[in-house]
Amino acid sequence: MLYHFIGIKGSGMASLATIMADRGERVQGSDIEKYIFTQQPLEERNITILPFDANNIQEHMTVIIGNAFDEEHPEVKRARSMSSVTCYRYHEFLGELMKHYCTISVAGTHGKTTTTGMLAHVMGCVKPCGYLIGDGTGAMPEKAHYFVVESCEYKRHFLAYHPEYAIITNMELDHVDYYRDMEDYCDAFEQFAAQVTKGIVLFGDDEYVQRLTVSKPHLYYGLSAHNDVQAINIKQGSGGMSFDVLYHKQEFAHFELPFVGMPFLWNSLGVIAVGIMEGMSAEQLQQALASFPGVKRRFSEEVSGDNVYIDDYAHHPTAVKLTIEAAKLKYPDHKVIAIFKPDRYSRIAYFMEEFAESLSVADEVFLCAFPENAKKEAGIDITIDDLAKLISGSTVISEDEAGAALLAKHAPAVYLFMSSKDIYKLKNIVKSFHSSCNHFQSVVE
Repeated sequence: MLYHFIGIKGSGMASLATIMADRGERVQGSDIEKYIFTQQPLEERNITILPFDANNIQEHMTVIIGNAFDEEHPEVKRARSMSSVTCYRYHEFLGELMKHYCTISVAGTHGKTTTTGMLAHVMGCVKPCGYLIGDGTGAMPEKAHYFVVESCEYKRHFLAYHPEYAIITNMELDHVDYYRDMEDYCDAFEQFAAQVTKGIVLFGDDEYVQRLTVSKPHLYYGLSAHNDVQAINIKQGSGGMSFDVLYHKQEFAHFELPFVGMPFLWNSLGVIAVGIMEGMSAEQLQQALASFPGVKRRFSEEVSGDNVYIDDYAHHPTAVKLTIEAAKLKYPDHKVIAIFKPDRYSRIAYFMEEFAESLSVADEVFLCAFPENAKKEAGIDITIDDLAKLISGSTVISEDEAGAALLAKHAPAVYLFMSSKDIYKLKNIVKSFHSSCNHFQSVVE
C-alpha cells in the first residue's frame, strides 16, 4: 500500500507522514517546491516530496488530503474520481490511526503544542510513546503503547477522535471565521469531552472549561484551591521555576523545572494530572518533566553575545501577551523587542484592540505585513497599518535585509519573533547581521 499526502509539508501532515513511515508503510507526498522547515524530518526518512500534479495520484493508493485543500484541487479531484483510491481528510485518517494505541489528545485554544510535546516526553519515559505535534514533528517507535496527539478544534475536526484520555488546556474564542460565538465554541469542546473513553483533565482556572458538562472520570488542575491537582508555593526566576503540588488537598510532590512563564506552569500541571491518572510516581514525573527539551517554535531560544533570539508560534492576543511576559521574566535586565507577523485577516480584525494591548507589553514593537496568500474574508478590509496605529511607537518593517538591518540597530536586546507563519526567516537575517558586526569588531580589535 502506498500512502500519498496532498500537502505533505503542512505541520500536521508532515507529522502524520513521518508516523506512517515509522510504522513501515510506503509514503510519499506533494506540495509547493519552496523549502519549509517541516520537510526536514520527511527528508531524514527518505520520503519522496513531489510538486503538485494530478498524475501523482495512481490506482490503489490511499490518499490523505490536507485540510487546506478544497475539492477543486487537481490532485483531490483525481483521487476522488478513481474508485480504487481510498481518500481521507487529515483528521479522518488520524482518527482511524488513533484506534491502534492508548491515545491521549491535547485540545484547547492555547498551549496545545507545548503540552503535547511535554506529555509525549513524559509518557515515553514509562512506555514507548508515539506523538503527533503541531510543530511538524511526529514519530512512532516500535511497539508503541501511548500515542499523544495535538488535537485542533478548527471546524470541529477533533470530533473525529475518540481518545482514551484528553487534556483541555483552556478555552478562548478563536477561529472566528468558523465559530459563530463562544457558545458555539464551547459546544464543540463539550462534544469532544463526551468522546473521551477513560479520563479527562481540565484546566480548572478557566471559567469556560469549568462550565463544560463532563460525564467521564476527570481531574481539574490549576492554581485555585478548588482544583484536584493544585500548584502552590510557586517561585519563578531566570533559572526556572519551583512549586509544590497538592492532589486532592494532600501533598503530592515538589517540582524544580528549568522553564519560566505561566504557560509552562499550567502545561506541566496538566501533564502531572495525566501522569497521576496513569499511576506515575511523583519521582517519575519530576525527572521526566525536568528533562523536557521543548518543541519547535515554542519559545525556542538562541543566545549570541548580548542578544537573545526567541522564535514563538504565538498568533492569538492572549498567547502574544503571555509570551512577552515570559521573555521579560526570564531576561529581566534585557530590552524585549516584539516582532509580530499576523496570519489571518479575520483574527486580526476581530481581536484588533486585544492584539494592540498585548503587543504594547513589549519595550518596542515591530510589525510585518500579512502573508501574500492570506485569505481576505468578505467584508474585511484591513492592513497591518491599522494595527500599527493602535500601538504607540510601533514600526512596520519588511521581511528582508532592510527590515533586519533596522532591527539589528536596536541591539542588545531580546528579539521575540511571533507568528504562525515563517517569521523565523527574518530572525535568521537579523542574527546574520549581528554575526557580521561581531566578526568585524573582533577583526578591528
